[in-house]
Amino acid sequence: MSGKIVLYYFDGRGKMESIRWLLAAAGAEFEEVFLTKREQYEKLINDGALMFQQVPLVEIDGMQLVQTKAILNYIAGKYNLYGKDLKERAMIDMYVEGIGDIMDMFLPLFFIAPDAKQKQLDNIESKSKGRLLPVFEKALANSQFLVGNQLSRADVLLLEITLMLQEFFPTILSTFPKIQEFQGRIKALPNISKFLQPGSARKPVPDEAYVKTVMEVLSHLFK
Repeated sequence: MSGKIVLYYFDGRGKMESIRWLLAAAGAEFEEVFLTKREQYEKLINDGALMFQQVPLVEIDGMQLVQTKAILNYIAGKYNLYGKDLKERAMIDMYVEGIGDIMDMFLPLFFIAPDAKQKQLDNIESKSKGRLLPVFEKALANSQFLVGNQLSRADVLLLEITLMLQEFFPTILSTFPKIQEFQGRIKALPNISKFLQPGSARKPVPDEAYVKTVMEVLSHLFK
């Protein structure tokens, strides 16, 4: 295992994208190994790299980390994106869990039938407008950041999810001016700005090729 940060996943968003976002925000360089064949996945299992036989897998600081939340927690703690004390960390966790509720709704979107996909999109839009976005609009009313006076993982993931929402619902933030202002501030941060440029490790909206690869590599989940 090298001293470099290495991500093992598919060449697409999925559960790895928030990890990419957080590493990018921290200015941490990383390499990626893309899974394209089931044999690669089976080798990781046989080598003992996947504790629960699941990806994402991140090699960092001599460890093989699995489970998305555990990985995000470690990265946030390592790069000072987790608040200044336990109370701030609790607030950050609450915001991140709320964001995760919507983020998780996007994951199956590209693997379901067209009619079910539209129903899922309607559900995402409704819950985002009614439950998610009002919370953050209020939180940002008199603050530059969601928690405390510095960037945290909650800010990074809020930018990620709001940009995702705008990809599918371009006008969804029209009645949330504070979130729009927030987006502008966070996108202007050098590390974030770099990540948003073409050619970065940021992944596009999943396409048919991505779906096909995932279904082949993780064929046991689609039987």
